[in-house]
Amino acid sequence: MANPPGRLDKALSRDVPEAAALSRSRLARLIAAGAVRVNGAVADNPKARVAEGDHVEITVEAAAESHIGAEEIALDVVFEDDDLIVINKPAGMVVHPAPGSPGGTLVNALLHHCGDNLSGVGGVARPGIVHRIDKDTSGLLVVAKSDRAHQGLAAQFEKHTVTRYYLAVVYGVPDAADPRLRGVRGVSFETGNIMKITSGLARHKHDRQRQAVLFDGGRHAVTRARTVETFGAPPVIALMECWLETGRTHQIRVHMAHAGHGLVGDPVYGGRRKLPEKALPPAALAAARAFPRQALHAAVLGFVHPVSGDEMRFEAPMPADMAALLAALRGQEG
Repeated sequence: MANPPGRLDKALSRDVPEAAALSRSRLARLIAAGAVRVNGAVADNPKARVAEGDHVEITVEAAAESHIGAEEIALDVVFEDDDLIVINKPAGMVVHPAPGSPGGTLVNALLHHCGDNLSGVGGVARPGIVHRIDKDTSGLLVVAKSDRAHQGLAAQFEKHTVTRYYLAVVYGVPDAADPRLRGVRGVSFETGNIMKITSGLARHKHDRQRQAVLFDGGRHAVTRARTVETFGAPPVIALMECWLETGRTHQIRVHMAHAGHGLVGDPVYGGRRKLPEKALPPAALAAARAFPRQALHAAVLGFVHPVSGDEMRFEAPMPADMAALLAALRGQEG
C-alpha cells in the first residue's frame, strides 16, 4: 500500500481496485466483520493506523443466494450487455418484492432472465436495483448485472448526472403568467416557461404511503416541467415533459400536485378533479375521468455506461393506455 492516508478505512477507499466494486459502506461492513487483516492480524477498527509497506488482505465471501424466487415473466428489454440491462417496465409491475407484493415483480423476472449473471453488491446475489419507478408508472429503468456496473450507476444517480425525462398528463396548464402560481412556495419559472419546483420531501406524518412537501427538512428535491400540448377550450388538461434533478419517491406526482397540477388518474395525489362539462368533448371527458392510474411515463433515460464509458440514451414510446388517453383528448375517437 503506497502512501496510505493513515486511517484504514480511508486507505482502503482510496487504494482498493475499482474492479473489486467495493463501496465505502461495503468496506466498512467488511472491517466490522473482521474480514480485513493488516500484516496478518484482524483489523476491525476503521480508524486503525496503517503505514506504507503494510500488507492488507480483504476476504470477500461469494454472494449468497437471494431469498427472492425467479419467475418466468416476459420483459421488454431495450438494451442488454454483460454489465447492465435496460427495461421498459409496464404500468402495474412492482420493481421489488414487498409485503404487499411478494411476487410478480421486476426483480422476480430479472432473476429468471439473468440467471447467474447478477450483481452481488451487498453480499447477496440479486439484480442491482439502483433506482425505481412506481408500480403504476410505465417506462425505462436500468439495472446492474455486475458489481462494477452497480457501483458506477449508483454513483451517477447520487451525483444527479443521469438524464430522466417523463411524460405526464396533468390537470390545468402551468403558466408563468398565472398569479396563483406566483404565490405557491417553492414554485418558480425559468426561461421558456419552464416551471421549477424545489422543496424537501419526506413521508407524510399521518399517511405512510404518501410523500409530503416540506420547506424545513426532508430530502432535497427539484423537478422541472414544460408544457408540450394543451387540451380543452379553455385548456383544462396538459401534456407535460418533466425532468428530474433529483429522484425522490413519488417526486413528480407530489411536486405537480403541490403546484396545483396533479396527474390525471393519480389516486394518491391527483384526485378526481371535476372537469367542466363543456371544456372537452364527451369522449375526452370520459377518458380523463376513467383513466385508472397516474398518467406518467418514464420516456427517456440517459447515462454513461459504467464500464465502457460510452454515452447511453434510450427512449420508450408512449404506452397504449396513455396514447389512447391523448387520442381521446385530441378528439381522435376510434
